[in-house]
Amino acid sequence: MFKRLFKRNRKDNNMEKPKEIVEKEELIEEESNEEPEIKEENPTKEKGLNFFQKLKAGLDKTRKGMTDRIDSILKAYNKIDDELFDDLEEILVTADVGINTTMEIVDRLRDRVKEEKVSEPNQVKELLKEEIKKIMQNAGGGNELEIEPSPAVILVVGVNGVGKTTTIGKLSYNLRNKGKKVIIAAGDTFRAAAIEQLEEWSNRSGADFISHTEGADPAAVIFDGIQAAKARKADVLICDTAGRLHNKKNLMNELNKIFRVVNNEYPEAKKEILLVLDATTGQNAISQAKVFKEVCDITGVVLTKLDGTAKGGVVIALQSELGLPVKLVGIGEQIDDLQEFNPDDFVEAIFD
Repeated sequence: MFKRLFKRNRKDNNMEKPKEIVEKEELIEEESNEEPEIKEENPTKEKGLNFFQKLKAGLDKTRKGMTDRIDSILKAYNKIDDELFDDLEEILVTADVGINTTMEIVDRLRDRVKEEKVSEPNQVKELLKEEIKKIMQNAGGGNELEIEPSPAVILVVGVNGVGKTTTIGKLSYNLRNKGKKVIIAAGDTFRAAAIEQLEEWSNRSGADFISHTEGADPAAVIFDGIQAAKARKADVLICDTAGRLHNKKNLMNELNKIFRVVNNEYPEAKKEILLVLDATTGQNAISQAKVFKEVCDITGVVLTKLDGTAKGGVVIALQSELGLPVKLVGIGEQIDDLQEFNPDDFVEAIFD
């Protein structure tokens, strides 16, 4: 039944949600509060794993929900036909690859099968993997953080509950381990306990910490963070921002005020604006990304809780549909489980 509905809507080019619905969705999750850590057990907790092994373990749910199902489908067919492609479409969509991206991938796959005269279903998987890699590599900018040469400012944006606080803590830990002098500015002055949680993470990571009292002007905190970064010759200033604002206009005004301070006071610094998204929300993360992309010039995405979801296909949609490069992924609860993202490693980890 899904396939019939999907095919009937393939030619509909306007498959996004209406703008007013997107704006009303969970952009502002006022009641959600971030926890300093994720307490659940996860497959990346085993010691001694390298980054690729951690990524592979963290993507276990996605692999079972997507690749294992693809393997089963391919084994069930004796020939390559339209029904096979329909089944592949369904699997990709349910893994939150996104409808538009799924159609583009499968259309490319059809063309390659025809051009290369592929006749065996078991040969399709490798072609599919290659097409997913291509569509991710051709989208957006580079996947590396642009923080060289020093100094650099990293502005972290996103709604409450997605893991901004833990992301900042883990990122500062990673940078400190690379020999960087890091300062954290607690620009989210609205959410209860946000400053205290971030200070705890700064202590754990060994970063300096700049804050004001709860309810203070976020732009003033960022201003003081910049002055401290200059005085202490910091390599990287990481700035938290509020994630509990009532609508796009307020969000735009608040962030633009912060951006003006950064541009005026620290024009020589390299700048990254990282949007933190929760991978477990799937297409909801795409809706959030669309709104933030309208509000500010996002340079990259941090995708958290990738180890806790079967919806890892959202990574593909973010890079393909929105042109936003995924720069970091969270694949566990430990302080060193925030990992630099590599599209080839991601695809290999899913299909391995």
